[in-house]
Amino acid sequence: MKLHAVEAGNFKLDGGAMFGVVPKSLWQRTNPADSNNMIAMAARCLLVEDGDRLTLIDTGMGNKQDEKFFGYYYMDHRYDLDSSLKKAGFSRDDITDVFLTHLHFDHCGGVIQKNGRDGYEPAFAKAKFHTNRNHWNWATVPNAREKASFLKENILPIQESGQLEFIEQTQVFERHTAAGFAILFVDGHTEKMMIPHITIKDKTFVFMADLLPTAGHIPIPFVMGYDTRPLLTIDEKTAFLNNAATNGYYLILGHDSAHEIITVKHTDKGARLDAVFTFSDFF
Repeated sequence: MKLHAVEAGNFKLDGGAMFGVVPKSLWQRTNPADSNNMIAMAARCLLVEDGDRLTLIDTGMGNKQDEKFFGYYYMDHRYDLDSSLKKAGFSRDDITDVFLTHLHFDHCGGVIQKNGRDGYEPAFAKAKFHTNRNHWNWATVPNAREKASFLKENILPIQESGQLEFIEQTQVFERHTAAGFAILFVDGHTEKMMIPHITIKDKTFVFMADLLPTAGHIPIPFVMGYDTRPLLTIDEKTAFLNNAATNGYYLILGHDSAHEIITVKHTDKGARLDAVFTFSDFF
């Protein structure tokens, strides 16, 4: 088994939104803001090469939105799915499975592309698309808070394609043969976000999605303003980081433009950053 970073396009978000009630004087030490208070963000996806199975975890924003939309996020088009997949030696047609941690536009937008002027089609013609039923129901009938993040043009064509498969949850943490790895289900950021745990020999790599978007979010109170249940995020993040420090997990950061993979350690102040790695250190 081998893991590849797939860079789907850097962008920017408001620093205050990314750190909620935490003062800028604290979060800017790790995530410096520009003159518009925007901080650098990655749209880092993960490609899991496992025999004849090639699973892409998340897909970034995609490219079907208009320039006005991308302008809100200062999208950097130097990186995209196609060039990143090519760098890894693959193309879209090689992908057998697309696993979506959740259906916010910056994680699932690339799964659907435009077909002509008004239509949409799957961007991965030969793949199965994996989510879970609870999150699907949450996303297709969105609440007012998340409505701007759940875009129907990203979501509804997934079902219409006939390629959608639901991962059924019976426990909070379990291994799914349908996905090929263990999944932690969390509810603080959004309903039933899925955090994949991939074990290769003696190492466990965890794709953090929005449970830990950047290394700057390690301190427990550093919770995004985007989270629907921030107090639950605090509990979920505390439990996860303690477990990660104890077990030596390697955390793959989807939104950190400066850090690809990190580990954490126990300290008197709780879990803190331990070591920083790149994919080339392992693969």
